[in-house]
Amino acid sequence: MLDLVIKDAKIVDGSGRPSFYGDVGVQGDKIVFVGAKAARGKQEVNAEGRLLLPGWVDVHTHYDGQATWDEYLTPSCWHGVTTAIMGNCGVGFAPADPGKREWLIGLMEGVEDIPGTALAEGIQWEWESFPEYLNALEAKPRVMNLAAQIPHGPVRAYVMGEAGAQNVAASDQQMLKMAAIVREAIREGALGFSTSRTVLHRSIDGELVPGTNADAAELITIAKAMGDVGNPVFEVASDLAPESKELGWMEDILNTGCKITYACVQNDFDPEQWRRLLSHAKRFPGKIFPQVAIRPPGVLMCLEGTHPFSGRKTYIELQKLPLNERINRLKSPEIKRKILGEAGTKASSLLRLLFIEGKEISSKITDYDRIFTLNNPPEYEPEASSSVAAIAAIAGCDVEEMAYDLLLEDEGRAFLYSPLFNYVSGNYDDARTMMLDEHTVVGISDGGAHCGMICDASAPTYLLQHFVRDRTRGPRIGLEQAVKLQTYDTASLYGLSDRGLIQEGQRADLNLVDFDKLELTVPEMVDDLPAFGKRLIQRAEGYEATFVGGKMTFKNGEATGILPGKLVRGKT
Repeated sequence: MLDLVIKDAKIVDGSGRPSFYGDVGVQGDKIVFVGAKAARGKQEVNAEGRLLLPGWVDVHTHYDGQATWDEYLTPSCWHGVTTAIMGNCGVGFAPADPGKREWLIGLMEGVEDIPGTALAEGIQWEWESFPEYLNALEAKPRVMNLAAQIPHGPVRAYVMGEAGAQNVAASDQQMLKMAAIVREAIREGALGFSTSRTVLHRSIDGELVPGTNADAAELITIAKAMGDVGNPVFEVASDLAPESKELGWMEDILNTGCKITYACVQNDFDPEQWRRLLSHAKRFPGKIFPQVAIRPPGVLMCLEGTHPFSGRKTYIELQKLPLNERINRLKSPEIKRKILGEAGTKASSLLRLLFIEGKEISSKITDYDRIFTLNNPPEYEPEASSSVAAIAAIAGCDVEEMAYDLLLEDEGRAFLYSPLFNYVSGNYDDARTMMLDEHTVVGISDGGAHCGMICDASAPTYLLQHFVRDRTRGPRIGLEQAVKLQTYDTASLYGLSDRGLIQEGQRADLNLVDFDKLELTVPEMVDDLPAFGKRLIQRAEGYEATFVGGKMTFKNGEATGILPGKLVRGKT
């Protein structure tokens, strides 16, 4: 008798081939049967024709700190993610010199907008070296599988101290020490190495991430060490400026045996750059993977988080009040007049703006004609008519007054939404083209990060709900292809050959989905991090069950309390 049988499912197996109806049988943590009719099982689930999909493999998360205290890794677990890969963008918490712990927290807080107080209270620091960090992760039960990359920032600071943190050039000896640390990490199970080369990534003190200006020799020395012990991934967050120089050293990295993946988004300053990047990747099939967003990164503004009036004197005085009391005060005509009349934080300073060669390339948040009402259910591909500017024009009022009033809707829990990238044309046609290119990989969900302004861990759900089922403003994506994008393709990038498919011998990481009921709920701001740190979360409806290693971890969106997740170590 099998341990688990899922009967009469519409199986989308992750390979991209057409879906089919049948049963799936599980023994232990492996799929042992896929076909018309399985044997009896100790546990049987009647799918009644609903979708059975491989568990999502999310390759770009930042749970490096949260993974040490949160066995659920919310919110990703609510969206069918069964394997998450962290350690991206050159930031993380190992190796960790005991004297640098506070500095590492400040680095993560600045780059990824995770409250430093939460990290300081939540992390217990049971490690110094990266292998010790992996061991600490492995010792904790968790609901999903987790894998890690070793980040450049901590490595550089560990070897070079303050000089490394300040981006001083490394000596040959220091490069070799860094390479040795990375080599050991790969041997012990790190799936790759990550580095940041964008001026947008800074510590809480405003300093660039260590390694931002590292020369090619340092990067290649590290990559050679990685190539010596496996075929790992070299992940890059880069401004790609100058573009030819950045792509040049990436090509040199390929000679070490590593694969490259880097964030590829459409910006305002050079809106056709992504096409050149995809064309470049085409020259190196299976080696360079531009990483593209399922839901183009966008900022959520609300009264409990950041918004255009956050820095104005009168609002700052009210901010310490409970939300209900604050809303009542904000509704006062006198308070409204004072706030609107004050100087202070405008929309343009909600985020650090990105400049390349002196030109601003990420400025949509400065314009109310590119800031939209989010609505309920959330609309992430908004039309121009739902912009704050358009609504204000129809009402015949000042645009900032309209933004103020909109934030007070839904008892002060309303959201305004600003798509930062991939929205030059006012729709997601270009984003869809990026996702469907055979040389890209989907990612950049940033699960666990940007707690106060971004909540894109729900991107896998959005891909099915919006791009496959609901999209009306342009072409959709086929169900089978969409599933492949975030299962087999993402798993393959990191060499995880035991997951991402519903086939015999694969891990039984599965999602049972009621496709008709699949829906994202409105985001919420909660204070459930350690030290009551705030963050945005978003849930979903329609996931009837999630299985990790054949064990049901969620049923109808609620945790079962079973924690079968494991640390995934790379193969060398």
